[in-house]
Amino acid sequence: MTYRRAVRFEEVDGANIVFFARYVHFAHEAMEDFFAPLEGGYARLTMERKIGFPAVDLRSQWSQPVRYGDALRIETTVARLGGRSFVLRYRMLRESDGALCCTIDHTVVTCDLALMRSIDMPADVRAQIEAHLDVHLDADAASPALVAEMVK
Repeated sequence: MTYRRAVRFEEVDGANIVFFARYVHFAHEAMEDFFAPLEGGYARLTMERKIGFPAVDLRSQWSQPVRYGDALRIETTVARLGGRSFVLRYRMLRESDGALCCTIDHTVVTCDLALMRSIDMPADVRAQIEAHLDVHLDADAASPALVAEMVK
């Protein structure tokens, strides 16, 4: 799934490149977009159905700078799928030249937000995730120890 966004002035630091923490924000925007096909999108999922995806592990690598005025194409795939957890992989590419600038692996656990406990994925959520599962990605994308702790 692809999400596009322009880099705004307030997202760059004194070196005139995107401040590193902003990439996590970009990834979250892409995650919200990822769930848009569900009825009511991410807003209904979290606000009405009380289903969320707390992060239990986040890994990032940067390879090229991104500057104010650049546009990013964020490709979101599922690197791993468990019973209650999954890993979203975000590949952030500069639109002007297709350069890979950042990769983030975001391990989350499906959670009942009212009880703050892990739950099995609802069928529609699982179907959306399965539709974007990339079977070619490496098996080391998730942090199994963290996921195991979270789903107890």
